Amino acid sequence: MPIPAPNLNPPFNIVRLSHVEFGVTDLAASRTFYTQTLGLQVTDEDADTIYLRAMEERGHHCLVLKKKPEAGIDYLSYKLWSEDDLDKAHAWFEGQGHAVDWVERPYQGRTLRTHDCFGAPMEFYHKMDRLPPIHQKYELYRGVKPLRIDHFNCFVPNVDMAVAFYGQIGFRVTEYTEDEESGRLWAAWTHRKGGVHDIAFTNGTGPRLHHTAFWVPTPLNIIDLLDLMATTGYVGNIERGPGRHGISNAFFLYILDPDGHRIEIYCSDYQTVDPDLEPIKWDLKDPQRQTLWGAPAPKSWFEHGSVFTGVGTRAAELNATPIIAP
Repeated sequence: MPIPAPNLNPPFNIVRLSHVEFGVTDLAASRTFYTQTLGLQVTDEDADTIYLRAMEERGHHCLVLKKKPEAGIDYLSYKLWSEDDLDKAHAWFEGQGHAVDWVERPYQGRTLRTHDCFGAPMEFYHKMDRLPPIHQKYELYRGVKPLRIDHFNCFVPNVDMAVAFYGQIGFRVTEYTEDEESGRLWAAWTHRKGGVHDIAFTNGTGPRLHHTAFWVPTPLNIIDLLDLMATTGYVGNIERGPGRHGISNAFFLYILDPDGHRIEIYCSDYQTVDPDLEPIKWDLKDPQRQTLWGAPAPKSWFEHGSVFTGVGTRAAELNATPIIAP
């Protein structure tokens, strides 16, 4: 099935993904994991909430940890170009019949809350408090030395629908996996910021968050993280990798936090700034699609995901099976 042409003049201008809020059941355990193992920096905290940023980021936070009775994802957030784009986004989502609401978020200006075509919560803002740079404060670097949040990946019941919806608001497809028998999409990678993806979609029960990815300086940082996790009680949290993806060409590792939220550690993908860049097509049965080299993905990687708080899920409409590790 052909990929829809990108909308180069969307109704409002999304700059990039911004941050995510995780519901966590043990805030102290999550704090230890994200600061000492991953190496994110705390920018504020209280008894119920922790705000964190990565080393190159100037915005106040890229990850919010909120103490909750059950683990879940509260929202995925995106930065817009201007205040006018917030009003344009409000009008567009309201015109599409989506619930819209202005919400208060600490350290941000006006914030719009709405949802995508599957009901997954989305938030948009233009202004976030800016912090002094810390990327040359090398005494602060810990864990895997994360530089910035890179992308989200979501399980969705219909990838074609996801690509069509997000394409309307300006996300451009860089790579995709097609099931040759049905001609339908099994997965797609879409971006705003000029990398391989800000958000990707994988066929599965959804909507659920498959993973949040953080960019690191080199593959050696990933090797160092594996040594650290193997000797600090987290060896069982290593799910997949290290390896190199065929799609995106990135060097990767997948790990699970104390609540089972999946984190990808990621580097070495490529630039996609040109608006006429042609998407790269992959066959679902191509073993180098998911893993150019390295062990195939385990079954858990295709089944486990984090639910969005208060949002129901439905089974995937496409019944197609990728290559799974025995």
